[in-house]
Amino acid sequence: MRIYKNHLIFSGSKIKEALLQLNVLAQDAILFVVDQEDKLIGALTDGDVRRGLLKGFTIDCLIDEIIQENPKFITKGDNNLQKIINYREGNFRIVPVVDESNKVVNVINFRKIRSYLPIDAVIMAGGRGQRLQPLTNTIPKPLLRVGEKPIMEHNLDRLALYGIDDFWISVKYLGEQIEKYFGKGEDKNVKIEYVWENDPLGTIGAVSKINNFKHDYILVTNSDLLTNIDYEKFFLEFIKEDADLAVLTIPYQVNIPYAVLETNNGQVKSFKEKPTYTYYSNGGIYLIKKEMLIHIPKDTFFNATDLMEELIKKNLKVISFPFIGYWLDVGKHEDFEKAQIDIEHITL
Repeated sequence: MRIYKNHLIFSGSKIKEALLQLNVLAQDAILFVVDQEDKLIGALTDGDVRRGLLKGFTIDCLIDEIIQENPKFITKGDNNLQKIINYREGNFRIVPVVDESNKVVNVINFRKIRSYLPIDAVIMAGGRGQRLQPLTNTIPKPLLRVGEKPIMEHNLDRLALYGIDDFWISVKYLGEQIEKYFGKGEDKNVKIEYVWENDPLGTIGAVSKINNFKHDYILVTNSDLLTNIDYEKFFLEFIKEDADLAVLTIPYQVNIPYAVLETNNGQVKSFKEKPTYTYYSNGGIYLIKKEMLIHIPKDTFFNATDLMEELIKKNLKVISFPFIGYWLDVGKHEDFEKAQIDIEHITL
């Protein structure tokens, strides 16, 4: 059972049952009343029970007599992130998520997560990790441990921290180990599906095999990244710019120790004394409008950079999201060793 169901109680239950459930929830004590199909009817708190008892109801009365009708809720797939931000800033700490039929499909707790982004996440975890051999001879790179948990678990937990709860994991090499480790995601209150690559499909080709995304926006990320990116800021920038694709970019500065001359046909026009140039490299995390996925060929080796080039060629909007926080691509042995040191000093 997914964790959110601890907050659900059936219409027709007795107040005594609700009290027992509220007691278990402790500081998160709020229940959402549903019918037999999990459709939202109302909400119930300790305060509602207390007021009901003061009015003369007993613990053997039905909760339907004392519930709050028309509780606040979020609709799954609603792209209005500002509504969610308003709930959070308005101190609505625990909010149910309903689908189009008003069925409760999740309950979010802003004491435990930072946002609830309307995004599906695809984690690319099919690579062989050859540069990390022999560590990856029997363990897939995404399951190599950095600190107390695997690289990819840091990645998945960071995404879940921003309320992303629909995941697809693309697997190939030793993928059975990854599937066994993460399962269907119940213990993390998320849903995980697996995409198996029969042949290598590059850094984004496997996305073409997914036809049941839940949202209009798709985040694709490499599995071997460690980062403390604020995914809400990334998404808000993407929406503000009305981009078709956004790529996380990592700035690198190059310091030239000499004066650099600008010339034209051999004639010096100007010069800069010991300039510093900033370049931006691909950070391996992408936000994409779902309709852009038609540009990814089916079952074909295709990299994310190929998709970017295709969209640019078609005059679609591809933007850079420069990031200056912590970011590490754990691709080589020296990166893996650095990650073991860094994890003691950063919060992911």
